[in-house]
Amino acid sequence: MPQPVAIVSVGQTKHGRRDDVSFPELVREAVQACLVDSGVGIEEIEAVVTGSMPAPEEGVEAPELWLSEAVGMGVRPRPLLRVATCGTTGMSVAQAAYYHVAAGLYDLVLAVGMEKMYQGDPQGVMTTINDPMIQRPFLGGALVFFGLQCQEYLVASSKPERAREAAAKISVRSHRAALANPYAHIKQDIETADVLNSRIVCYPLHLLDCCPVSDGACALLFASEKRAKQLASVPAWVKGVGYAGDEYWIADKHWVPWESARTASQKAYRMAGIRKPLQELDVAELYVPFSFMELMLYEDFGLCERGRAYELVEAGVTDKGGELPVVPSGGVLCTNPIGATGLIRVGEAALQVMGRAEGRQVPGAKTSLAHALGGTAQFNAVMILSQTL
Repeated sequence: MPQPVAIVSVGQTKHGRRDDVSFPELVREAVQACLVDSGVGIEEIEAVVTGSMPAPEEGVEAPELWLSEAVGMGVRPRPLLRVATCGTTGMSVAQAAYYHVAAGLYDLVLAVGMEKMYQGDPQGVMTTINDPMIQRPFLGGALVFFGLQCQEYLVASSKPERAREAAAKISVRSHRAALANPYAHIKQDIETADVLNSRIVCYPLHLLDCCPVSDGACALLFASEKRAKQLASVPAWVKGVGYAGDEYWIADKHWVPWESARTASQKAYRMAGIRKPLQELDVAELYVPFSFMELMLYEDFGLCERGRAYELVEAGVTDKGGELPVVPSGGVLCTNPIGATGLIRVGEAALQVMGRAEGRQVPGAKTSLAHALGGTAQFNAVMILSQTL
């Protein structure tokens, strides 16, 4: 049986265009914030898991090595693992750190996700990362991948007009929520009409349906039961994890329903003992780089019947004051340093159950869900956190 594991501290940078710092300085900012939050010295950390996008995004090979001083490896040698699974990188980092502690190998493991997207060429990387013979000629990066998925969702919807309106409302809710998040990149008080009237960038996606590129870093400290009780008055206990993938080739898969999302959530639910997620979860930090995807995830995660996701939005169920608030931080639509984005979802979910999310806190949140998606649009991962062991 895995040992109990908890998140005891969270550190984030301010996200956006961070020309004021180098990449190592940006990473150090998050690590220092995490350590100060926990009161742990860097010399107490027993292992480190880091992650960012594939190396060409940073423009240098083996970024984990030239960032080693920034994550505290200069104090003394210790195990260092790098994970790179594109959009899911941050959640892959979190789950790797979790398993290090759950297996009994270490008591304190530092998880760090990072990206400096304004420094590299993210669109160039995501355009050329695909198979060069078949997919690359017609897939111009993530925007086209997920534009195809969003269009498939609309075609499958019984009420495409209401789904389109609901996606616009999701964008409005997320951008407004970011106003209360001191770390968020894009903060806008917009209306549904602003989303629908913004220019189309890849049908059916309008500009305000899409995430930004961001610089930023996030660090979390995972601890064993003994150390967690020493370091945090209310730790965020990891109750369930799930990770799944589906077909690499776009032509070989159906995205609606999205099998890897359904499988990952079901694995995490079983581990956490959750049978009715809409009733048993208090808050969800979903990875939503494009607004329509939130509707798909409601259905894949069993929050509603197929084709009925728009009803949750219309009824205010996923608003901050609703039955299950979704991305009260503003989420990926407002902040997207890709290597850190999934880890930010975990960090925000942890802060919610710890009661420390400040202006974005959901009152009484005791159980939260964090999610990330990525790879070349074939990975999904889920982590469920709880206030109680």
